[in-house]
Order: sequence, then C-alpha cells, then structure tokens
Amino acid sequence: MKIYLIGFMGSGKTTVGKRLATHCEYAFMDTDKLFETKHNCTIESYFERFGEDLFRKEEALLLRETASLENTVIATGGGTPCFHDNMDWMLSHGICVYLEMSPKALYNRLINSKLVRPLLQVETHNCASLLEIIQDMLSQREQYYKKATITVSGLDVDISGLHALIRQGINASMC
Repeated sequence: MKIYLIGFMGSGKTTVGKRLATHCEYAFMDTDKLFETKHNCTIESYFERFGEDLFRKEEALLLRETASLENTVIATGGGTPCFHDNMDWMLSHGICVYLEMSPKALYNRLINSKLVRPLLQVETHNCASLLEIIQDMLSQREQYYKKATITVSGLDVDISGLHALIRQGINASMC
C-alpha cells in the first residue's frame, strides 16, 4: 500500500510522513527530495532555469514512478495534486491524506522557514503580503486537496490516530 501525503507548503508532509512511516514500518519518500536528486539541483534553481510548466511535467512523471512501490509513505510537493490529473492518479494508486491547515497557521510556519519556496516570493505576486499569497493559493488548491481519502489537521498530528483512520480507509475500500 502507498500513502500519499498532500497539503500546502509548510503543512508538515515530510515531518508527518517520516513519523507515519516509522509507525507503520513502511519506507518513506519525499518527492521534492527525489526530484532534486534526480535533477541534481534545487527546485528553486530548476524553476529559475526551466519554469513552472516544465517542473510540473517532470513532477508528474516522477510521481508515476511511485506506482510500483509498496508499503511506502510518500510526501508530495504542495502543488503536486493540482496538475496533470495527479490527484486522481494518486487516489487510484493509494490512500491520500490531506494535512489541512488555516492560512494563518501556514503563514506562521512559512514566515520562519529556512527553505526557499519559489511560488511564495511576494515580488512575483500582485499581493502585498505572504499571508495574501497563501490565502490565494490555498483557495485555488483546496478543490484538489479536498478530494483526499482522509483529511486531518496538520497541527499536532496524532500518528496512531492517523494510522487507525488509514486502516479504516483500507477496510472500507476493500468491502
């Protein structure tokens, strides 16, 4: 079984993914890290050189490479579900868990982040603040995120409780 973690940047997909994988005794994979390894550059530099369109195409191809994995928790990029039918593809190949957070909670995490996030650069948006960017992007992306098999709060995720929800999702889909 594959468990795809989805949600906005800063929602905790990598942190929760590692903890969930350990709890389930599964492997863990982060598609952003895999992308950077495969392309031998950061996502930020890839964006600068090739643009978002090519990044999203490569990201979709990389996601499809997870089809053969078993017993793996996969943390996806924040925009992954929103392009190239990725959300429907993930739903047909595993369980999707949406780590839901409010714009303000995401802002509080992202404002202090050491990671450079190309899509959150205030100067590239017609917005006055990071919070406005987050609100706008989240409102566009939630239509995809809300298709997830399971939605949980990204704040203080109870890993045992999440594992129980996932097991229920598996049992329900098997009936």
